[in-house]
Amino acid sequence: MTEDVLSGTPTVKTRRAGHMGRIILDRPNRLNAVDLEMAEGIARVLEAWLDDASVQHVVLEGSAPRAFCAGGDLKKICELIQMEGADEAFRQMNRVYQVMQQIAAYPKPTISFMDGIAMGGGIGLGGHTRYRIVTDRSVVAMPETGIGLTPDAGGSWILSRAPGFSGLRLAVTGNRMNGVGAVMIGFADRLVPADSLPDLLGLLETRSAAAVFALVPALPQLANVQEMDACYDAPDLAHAVRNLAESGTEEARQDLLALSCACPFSVQLAWEAWHRARGLSSLTEAFQQEVTLVNHLIRRADFVEGVRARLIDRDNQPRWTPGTLAEVNLDEVQACFRN
Repeated sequence: MTEDVLSGTPTVKTRRAGHMGRIILDRPNRLNAVDLEMAEGIARVLEAWLDDASVQHVVLEGSAPRAFCAGGDLKKICELIQMEGADEAFRQMNRVYQVMQQIAAYPKPTISFMDGIAMGGGIGLGGHTRYRIVTDRSVVAMPETGIGLTPDAGGSWILSRAPGFSGLRLAVTGNRMNGVGAVMIGFADRLVPADSLPDLLGLLETRSAAAVFALVPALPQLANVQEMDACYDAPDLAHAVRNLAESGTEEARQDLLALSCACPFSVQLAWEAWHRARGLSSLTEAFQQEVTLVNHLIRRADFVEGVRARLIDRDNQPRWTPGTLAEVNLDEVQACFRN
């Protein structure tokens, strides 16, 4: 039996079975988009179970197969900006980031079932647990450059640790991964058939998380995820774009299309942020860098415009400022890294 008493919100259900505690994101009409209410609900459950010896490990999952969590509730953030100002919007976003870090640092084993869509804020909730599981239905991405932001929610940490330049490519293009790609890049640890999730839950009732995880076979060595490295191993973004144009491959053509649709300022910023994240030493430091960047970006017109075009009006015709990569002021990009 699921209940929301412990979380204090109907968008976060809980369930106990054996020595397993389940946190179930239940906002299906918004693809479980995480907002302050949902984040606070998760935090209350984690705090309640911290000293509860009967809960030995915690599972985070979605209530419906379509999405684990499609990201942050960006429509609500835009409404906050317009009605209460960017400071309040940032305060709420930062609190959500803090809860994501609470999940990452939780002393008991945590397991995420990133079944269905897991993007942006969904990675913040499920991508930093101790055991991360995706399925044949998973669609994973950090698509922030398409809405005037930069990879956040700790996503920059995972991207900066991905093989070769594959993380840089994903950071600037926002390209999507299936379950196989998510494991290969480092966003997940194991891939299972979606219809096997109930069986895993059943095992977790009586066995340790480590024991259950050990039963899931790792993926065999698959195709080289670094095949596009030659294009992105470049001194700057302009050179990378030139490399893509000269490559002539279908993948390069698709990347150029993605870059042409994304926010130019965000693409340039994501390029710089990825390189800087490579020099950071912890997920906490990555969150700190991301928070500084987001605080700047939500005050730019591109963010509200990107959300309007992609999520509200859905005309997919954002009017970016500036409109091209060549026009981006690099000094303004560098200024975003300062508090």
